[in-house]
Amino acid sequence: MYDYDLLVVGSANADLVIGVERRPAAGETVLGSDLAVHPGGKGGNQAVAAARLGARTALLARVGDDDYGRLLLDSQRAAGVDTVGVLVGGAPTGVALITVDPSGDNSIVVSPGANGRLAPGDVRAAASLFHASRVVSTQLEIPLETVVEVVRSLAPDSRFVLNPSPPQPLPQEVLAACDPLIVNEHEAKVILGDALVGERPEDWARVLLAKGPRSVVVTLGAEGALVASAAQGVVRVPSVKVAAVDTTGAGDAFTAALAWRLGTGESLAEAAAYAARVGAAAVTKAGAQESYPTAAEAETLEAGALCCADPGDNPRTPGRASRSPRDTTMRGGSA
Repeated sequence: MYDYDLLVVGSANADLVIGVERRPAAGETVLGSDLAVHPGGKGGNQAVAAARLGARTALLARVGDDDYGRLLLDSQRAAGVDTVGVLVGGAPTGVALITVDPSGDNSIVVSPGANGRLAPGDVRAAASLFHASRVVSTQLEIPLETVVEVVRSLAPDSRFVLNPSPPQPLPQEVLAACDPLIVNEHEAKVILGDALVGERPEDWARVLLAKGPRSVVVTLGAEGALVASAAQGVVRVPSVKVAAVDTTGAGDAFTAALAWRLGTGESLAEAAAYAARVGAAAVTKAGAQESYPTAAEAETLEAGALCCADPGDNPRTPGRASRSPRDTTMRGGSA
């Protein structure tokens, strides 16, 4: 019996968000809205998203001994996340600088801060959390050597989920543990590199599988997503169209929902379809963690309440990658 449905190992940032009419060009200054500060970070987001859906969730992360760090801890606890694994000190809390345009697209620059100090030794010291967790999820806003140690610390029967964001080449040891590897279009191309074949996502998924992951999810914005495994081949997952308000953090909601549902025994395609609904609900509200739905709200979307909303002039499927090549927050089926 596992104590946790999901252990998230990753970043916790303060999101500093400004609305803009358009993102500035190089050397240009634009005026924006008042500054809003929200709890965020890909690890923190995933933990809150899973907990709000009802998953028993723990977070292993590092924050600074400062106001932003206290904001993040308060947000995790309010959502029901077990913060026994959150370490405090070593550097200021990480910060994400985010601009959001009228369409809901965002651009993000991250200052890692304390996230960069989450070390392999911290992972080894948290061995009891790994052995108590059915699924372990992580990202790449923490050092890659720490992600490698996460893989080495997995319990024999636990499942490992990785969203390689921001993307970088991955060692074989990490790729082989992924079940699944979750990528958007940009992330897929970075990881494939010279191995990229054609423009068909089905081909990307097959080549990614050949690199070693046990399964792959490629998110495709308005075209939904596809899931791939050696046993079941490649399966398309339809999109969920909603009127987007703010896409920030919706990809983290997708990943959290997918990871949790896989742990309950759902197939990859079933879990991805559920995750698409969760991410869709998230983009209909401003902010990251504040926008994450409860299980009841996700079921409301499934019943069509949000799907039938008038999308106006900007119908968007959550998961659409921002036009900025640095924006990896949005990823198919759910941003």
